[in-house]
Amino acid sequence: MYPVVLDLRGRFCIVIGTGPLAEEKVQGLLAAGAVVTHRVSYEESDLDGMALAIVCGQPPEVAEAVWQEAQRRNILINTVDDPPRCGFIAPAIVRRGDLAVAISTNGKAPALAVRLRQRLESELGEEYGRFLALAGMVRAPLLASRPDFGERRELWYQLVDSDVLDLLRQGDEEAARTRFAEILGVSP
Repeated sequence: MYPVVLDLRGRFCIVIGTGPLAEEKVQGLLAAGAVVTHRVSYEESDLDGMALAIVCGQPPEVAEAVWQEAQRRNILINTVDDPPRCGFIAPAIVRRGDLAVAISTNGKAPALAVRLRQRLESELGEEYGRFLALAGMVRAPLLASRPDFGERRELWYQLVDSDVLDLLRQGDEEAARTRFAEILGVSP
């Protein structure tokens, strides 16, 4: 497997299935900005214009039909708990703002991925999302003021290795902003 993070904003996706797992998949796609269609049953025309399909809890003959049609149309497909009918594996994800940590077992032990996600959720606080929000504010000005990639890379590592995450964890955003400016030479 080759891990990627897909930009599904504005892309058409479909979830075929019922129950809480199908609803979870719909919510995840909506959170990613996808335009989601949710069907309880399947017709071949359901895949018209779709970039991605997820199948949950369908009988094997339905799952096979969706898989075959998705393959014919080059549509990314995941048939939940059916690795032979998956063109991609949906990882367990920890989200903190723009930080997304994906955990995959290549479909071999999804429960392990969930437990690892739970462990990371307790270790990675909201300060990581806030850090990325501030970093997003300074990225373009830093590029403009420091055109040398090596120099910028060194500054970013200095920032990440500084106390800025501790400051954000303590809720002292003003001090964190000051550290950004001290280290990078640009203010968020």
